[in-house]
Amino acid sequence: MKHIIILGDGMADHKVASLGNKTLLQYARPEYMNLLAREGRTGRLITVPEGFPPGSEVANTAILGYDLNQVYEGRGPLEAASIGYEMADDDFAIRCNIITLEDGKIITHNGGNLETADADVLIKYLNEKLAKPINERERLRVGAPAGMGCERVKFITGIQYRHLLIIKGGNKHITCYPPHDHPNEPWRSLLVIPETDYVSDTIADDNRLTPQQTADLLNYLIISSQELLANHPYNLAKAAKGERQANSVWPWSGGYRPSMKTLMQQYPNIKSGAVISAVDLIQGIGKYAGLRIIKVPGATGLANTNYEGKAQAAIEALKQDDFVFVHVEATDEAGHDGDTDLKLKAIDYLDKRLIKPILETIKKMDEPVCIAILPDHPTPVELRIHVNEPVPFIIWYSGITPDDVQYYDEESCVSGGYGLLRLNEFMNELMKIN
Repeated sequence: MKHIIILGDGMADHKVASLGNKTLLQYARPEYMNLLAREGRTGRLITVPEGFPPGSEVANTAILGYDLNQVYEGRGPLEAASIGYEMADDDFAIRCNIITLEDGKIITHNGGNLETADADVLIKYLNEKLAKPINERERLRVGAPAGMGCERVKFITGIQYRHLLIIKGGNKHITCYPPHDHPNEPWRSLLVIPETDYVSDTIADDNRLTPQQTADLLNYLIISSQELLANHPYNLAKAAKGERQANSVWPWSGGYRPSMKTLMQQYPNIKSGAVISAVDLIQGIGKYAGLRIIKVPGATGLANTNYEGKAQAAIEALKQDDFVFVHVEATDEAGHDGDTDLKLKAIDYLDKRLIKPILETIKKMDEPVCIAILPDHPTPVELRIHVNEPVPFIIWYSGITPDDVQYYDEESCVSGGYGLLRLNEFMNELMKIN
């Protein structure tokens, strides 16, 4: 039995008054997801362990069966793996968004849907201006932290608005605020601070900065980036058109090099596997999990992504791999934008343009394939942030004994045959199906 997980990032939602007090899945009534719910078994899954933020890096890692208490190091190291940056032992890698600020507030976490080619120009510009030593006079002028030259810093281009910041000897014991969780909030109150329960204020034996020094350096980069980006030709052109500018970096979710077993080491019935995603974070998780990374032309991470290309890539991967993980970001992005219509479209596209062709092909294959469908967390359109709540899931394969659930949505799956699972229980159940 081969296995494929199809994950609609942030697809689950809350009831919306304008939709007749239905959730988006209830309102959309996705044809093929509902078919799989009728013919398969359903349930709900807790994807975020206690004490962890409800981010995609946490939830997707948990869905794949990993213990976050043992492997979690934040998004930064995962995205470093995705883009091919080999972390040294003293590296601190942190996710670095390019965001939009207006009137002292965070307006969007994505720089106005920044394209990768434009972002690459901005990241290289910031690297040229900020990742170099500065003399004492300049340090005092701009308020750079003392005793920590900016030669420690390296900006690396990722995908669209999602980039990477490396600080040599940076300290992970800091508190950062994900920009997608704080839309329309004043940015100054969200600057980086040391962890309140981390007591060391000296440079450790491994020559890392203290948490306070690391926070000071990151805040210096945030503020300096705003001055630099405001005067960049890209943003001057945007301002002239009255469009949103990509006018600040925002670092968050950093850590050191993680130590993870591959899925093949954890689950003997997986001999080989692949991951399909437009998001570098998910590619990074896949790389540490030992999965082959498949990049699909035209896959964007937005509602305009290449669904058909992803579906075909998954079908081809199933011909040679035992396990395939297909990740679609579009529903999450629409949730963060608070765009109900776009999220409904993204659910429909996922259903008809990706799930349908995969299901139709699987039914014709000689070797049986088990399909699982779920989100990683809800991203309610009226909240525009991730929330820590159980998500509905489906498991289907030819010959499974179905439960009584007829629709795939947040409420129907409460009555599912699998009940409420926690964390790695989902992957364990999936791997029992041989």
